[in-house]
Amino acid sequence: MADPKHLDQITERVERLLLRHEELQRTNSLLHEQVQVLQAERDSLKSRLNAARARIDALLDRLPASASDGPNLPKELE
Repeated sequence: MADPKHLDQITERVERLLLRHEELQRTNSLLHEQVQVLQAERDSLKSRLNAARARIDALLDRLPASASDGPNLPKELE
């Protein structure tokens, strides 16, 4: 039969390992939540960027191709 002192050491080590495992599970869960939040933020920023690009492209399309294609301005404004 195993020495009681040896069994106590094994029991203590197993308990510490179980506690560490629980801590790591909690940490992993928190990190997983943070990743989800950051992914949602990234997706939102990508969407905003694409919308801004579309607005800029629409504005660029409205610009005349050259200065001679623009509207006729009064002489004092040229």
